Amino acid sequence: MLILGIETSCDETSVAVVKNGRLVLSNIISSQIDLHRKTGGVVPEVAAREHVVRIVPVIEEALKKARLPGIQRSLQLSDIDAIAVTYGPGLLSSLLTGVSAAMTLAKVLNVPLIPVNHIAGHISANFLVDAQDIKEGARLPPAPKFPAVVLTASGGHNELVLWHDHGKYTFLGATLDDAAGEAFDKVARMLGLPYPGGPSIQKAAQAGDPTRYPLPLVFLEPWPLGKKSKEAVQKAVESGHSTKANYNWNFSFSGLKTAVRNLTYGKRRTKRFIADVAASFQEVVCHVLAEKLVRAAQIYKVNEVHLAGGVSANSRLRELVAEKVAIPEIAAQKIRLRYCSSLQFCTDNAAMIASAGYFLYKKEPAKYKKWQPIEADPNLKLQKK
Repeated sequence: MLILGIETSCDETSVAVVKNGRLVLSNIISSQIDLHRKTGGVVPEVAAREHVVRIVPVIEEALKKARLPGIQRSLQLSDIDAIAVTYGPGLLSSLLTGVSAAMTLAKVLNVPLIPVNHIAGHISANFLVDAQDIKEGARLPPAPKFPAVVLTASGGHNELVLWHDHGKYTFLGATLDDAAGEAFDKVARMLGLPYPGGPSIQKAAQAGDPTRYPLPLVFLEPWPLGKKSKEAVQKAVESGHSTKANYNWNFSFSGLKTAVRNLTYGKRRTKRFIADVAASFQEVVCHVLAEKLVRAAQIYKVNEVHLAGGVSANSRLRELVAEKVAIPEIAAQKIRLRYCSSLQFCTDNAAMIASAGYFLYKKEPAKYKKWQPIEADPNLKLQKK
């Protein structure tokens, strides 16, 4: 089954063609990073105008670059079996472009139209593999083994969810203020590093000392650990806790952001200072994210933990989660760690939307047989179990 995915929830105009929810035949991303770098963040009106200009050329390029094994010609719209599109959450003015394009294509082609939650798309990104990688010997990632706990962390979202099945989730917690990716962007700006902040902070941190500045570890109450040191966190992981009521699964990064602002105010920004602050900040954010993810996996007795969203590309976060999953007490559960096979699938892209749409369609095909209009929802929530 060939699904054309469309993603325009923020500042990336992306269209992809994915076979059977896993094999990516094309994944075109027209980025607006250079445009928004001038302002240090996304300006909604500017992003929306760019989507209108770019959407048709990106659709054409996605079809042109898609190739089925054994077939040399480019795909045509007539080859597409269904259309999947992000309809929320995100910037309303940006979402409208993708939704309008998807509704038009589905109506003209008389194929199913599948509305996809942007966060569900990020979760499905962990099952994608590029067709070119398959040619070079890569294998398709294994299917998910439910239940799983998923951490989605990006510039606009920061959620911890219990994943029961495709399209079925239990919400555990989210950020109460800044998302992790947003905090990376703002701290990068304080340090004079370029937008987007995630890659900039990670690059600067490579030359820094993560223990140089003792920034606050904020877990939120109730939490058995309180605001303890990283050493205390490690000991607590090893000793274990057993009741769900002891845990607050929400996140907060505004206090950490303020601590960095106070630390950097009036300071001369030498390369060493920037590197040490970046490393210290990254270490604290990643410890909080990793600890809550792995602790939830232990408490809810899941089979897998998933990292999703742009922040999941951070190498230090992946290292910390892998370390915590390997702790004997948790390793006994044989929890499998999952994240994107390629960094191109971590950030916003249409391949993940096509993948999520495929699994939704396979679960309830009758639900999507008849064309019906979609309304963009900037505040869309994940579907509960």
